[in-house]
Amino acid sequence: MASPASASLKEAVGSLDRDGFVGLLSNLIGETAHLQNDPPTYRPQEERVAQHVVDVLRPVSADTGGGPLLVRKISYAEGRSNVIVEYPGTVPGRVVSFVGMHMDVVPANGSEWDFDPFSLTFDSEDKDKLRGRGTTDCLGHVALVAQLMRRLGEVKPPLKHSVIAVFIANEENSSVTGIGVDGLVKDGLLDKLKTGPLFWIDTADKQPCIGTGGMIPWHLKATGKLFHSGLAHKAINAMEMNMEALKVIQKRFYTDFPPHEKEKVYKFATPSTMKPTKWSYPGGGLNQIPGECTISGDITG
Repeated sequence: MASPASASLKEAVGSLDRDGFVGLLSNLIGETAHLQNDPPTYRPQEERVAQHVVDVLRPVSADTGGGPLLVRKISYAEGRSNVIVEYPGTVPGRVVSFVGMHMDVVPANGSEWDFDPFSLTFDSEDKDKLRGRGTTDCLGHVALVAQLMRRLGEVKPPLKHSVIAVFIANEENSSVTGIGVDGLVKDGLLDKLKTGPLFWIDTADKQPCIGTGGMIPWHLKATGKLFHSGLAHKAINAMEMNMEALKVIQKRFYTDFPPHEKEKVYKFATPSTMKPTKWSYPGGGLNQIPGECTISGDITG
């Protein structure tokens, strides 16, 4: 049962401003052709989304509208911004935060879609289902949390906890680092979040999600001895070594991190996984046994 305080807060904040949410999301989806993240082919410009977020919050920002929100844009590369928004509470050190609303998207080939992925559309007249690249991963979350922070700035409820939202760049790629949340952590800009609960707001599902945990990239390099395949006894096959090593590591991973018993209760589609996704080696002819190679992949859960 909700406490009187939480009930009054919910009543004060009210329900989602559907028109405001859809309007902002439409603007964000309209930028997605410039938000695709897969370098070197696609280099996103998260600044385009960051500016939309800042503009929506402008009327209730301390610097521009005389409101309570503290809005800060941080960039570690040209055109690639992060945004930190804070609604100050009344008790120092108390904080609740929403992090992970990322402003980049995975690439989309428009010719393979039944509708334009780079604009917001609806699948029915009642506009119940939104369509477009990023509606669920993760521009819908960007728009939702931005609307929440705007509403807090408008209503100005007396909260003991500060509410902090962190909109990030470069979530969809791990080959380029120091641009998104990793840069913010390195500079200590998220240190104050450690004193309270942090909710990571990022899921590719249309339904409520419990237990999404992001990903950990990994690389496994093997060094052998390059030689002609006709004299295989003089070579040490780096590919074979790497495959055998990966078998052992994967077996240990699934032993140490088996499916949790409650995954069935919450209808998890998949448990934590460790999968190879890329294979690289220096190159050579078909008659050369490679002296080195690297297998890369990710751990998700």
